[in-house]
Amino acid sequence: MPLPSRRHLLAGIAGMPAAAAAQALPAGWPDRPIRLVVPAAGGAGTADTIARLLAIELDKRLPQRTLVENRPGANGNVGATAVARAAPDGHTFLFSWSGTLATSPALYRELSFDPKRDFEPVILLGNVPNILVVTNGIGVRTLEELTARLRREPGALSFGSSGNGSSMHLAGELYRQRTGTEMSHVPYATIQQGFTDLFTGRIQLMFNLVTGAAPQVRGGQVTPVAILSDRRSSVLPDVPTTAELGMPGLEFGSWFCIMAPRGTPAPIVATMNRLVNEILTAPESRARMEAQGLDIIGGEPEQLATLLDAELARHAELVRFSGVRVE
Repeated sequence: MPLPSRRHLLAGIAGMPAAAAAQALPAGWPDRPIRLVVPAAGGAGTADTIARLLAIELDKRLPQRTLVENRPGANGNVGATAVARAAPDGHTFLFSWSGTLATSPALYRELSFDPKRDFEPVILLGNVPNILVVTNGIGVRTLEELTARLRREPGALSFGSSGNGSSMHLAGELYRQRTGTEMSHVPYATIQQGFTDLFTGRIQLMFNLVTGAAPQVRGGQVTPVAILSDRRSSVLPDVPTTAELGMPGLEFGSWFCIMAPRGTPAPIVATMNRLVNEILTAPESRARMEAQGLDIIGGEPEQLATLLDAELARHAELVRFSGVRVE
């Protein structure tokens, strides 16, 4: 399922009456600092950066601090489990992404949380698309040339990723599925190792998040082929999209969202949704998040719930196609 139209959702948000932005907070909430749990390590990475930008803006709108709490481990499953088990009193929220909420249920044989049963959807923040890049020595510069070569030489090329079930891995599997081509997947313990092998030609392709590959593209170390999206990225605006290049179904990225523990009072969920929508449309905060590669979406909790249903099915299909599972 394609992500919701950013233009459509932002038009609705921008049309909210000014009185909506001045609505009172639910009585007695918050009466202590809010925890925004990020199931990834602190200090680096797209998720942590966006979460901290969001916390700064929430501090301007709430009488209590919003504290980012990093809970890394098991592809985000540790942090997600902690929030699923937290008291549903509106003082704990999960800042998460598609890998944890849509991929993990298909990837792990046993999971200690259920993305639908254990959480209340709050808001879909946006999406950071993947970009297909190739080693400079491969003699390929376009999506058409790459696909043609893979069809001539099935299995001759390899693509690297940050691990089985990662966004980079599933983007590659989606490409294989949509084009009917064959190539080998090489998972790396660190993406830096993957880039080293890409630079030297030991692997030939990578489907990194656009923010992760941008420095190497700008430095001329790799050749950009396409953004896996229906709209160009503000991070690398000169790189065409797969939709432009005649493959509109070849879209993949990491979408980011906020969830609350199941049972969190509806007025609190609605208020948090309203505040974050304000942040996403405020020019300064929006620009800061777009600088991190986030294609802003926003919208209502129901739109996140609908997207999650579709993405659970899509990611499950890709995990089955890849043949990987984690015990």
